[in-house]
Amino acid sequence: MTSSGLYNPAAFRVEDDEPLARAIDEIVFGTLLTNGPDGPRASHLPLLLARHGDGPGTLRGHLARANPHVQSLAGEPALVIFQGPAHYVTPSWYASKAQTGKVVPTWNYVVVHARGTVRLEQEPEFLRSVVESLTDRMEASRPEPWRVDDAPAEFTDALLRQIVGIEIPLSSLEGKFKLGQNRPAADRESLAAGLEAELPDVWRALGRLPAGPNEPA
Repeated sequence: MTSSGLYNPAAFRVEDDEPLARAIDEIVFGTLLTNGPDGPRASHLPLLLARHGDGPGTLRGHLARANPHVQSLAGEPALVIFQGPAHYVTPSWYASKAQTGKVVPTWNYVVVHARGTVRLEQEPEFLRSVVESLTDRMEASRPEPWRVDDAPAEFTDALLRQIVGIEIPLSSLEGKFKLGQNRPAADRESLAAGLEAELPDVWRALGRLPAGPNEPA
């Protein structure tokens, strides 16, 4: 983990690349940011992280060939933001509200920042591999997963010609899991109970990540 400029107090900081890689695997959808000739540019896309050796790995995905962002991507340093579960925290969820009243609202969230330099890939084999990998990842939980080969070959081949592959060998990962770790134990417990009762979808999403709402990140 190398600092990328993210405001990241020690209580919320995730130091190890492994839980950050697992978070990216769960979130999948990222925001790709670069500086173009006319200022900052952003594209939103699913990306898969390939791990290799001891490094943070390589992100792989694709963009529409018609996307103007593609024209200024090759060789550019990039920041990819993976935004995980996020939710408003009411003071009513804190046990200390009844004890001292010294509580205020906040916002809890999970975010991973990935940095690297963009490479564009045009080879049909790469493009098909990326599309198949993304499809298999997202279809894996379905009772009868759809596969790229289920569509007519001439149809998918035509669509592959309309995309450009991207690879981003990563130089760093940085994560911030702001989940109430700086609160007293009683507040963390009551926060978890309030979240489970009132926002069960968020609660379940947090449970799929490598750090839960009461675990130090």
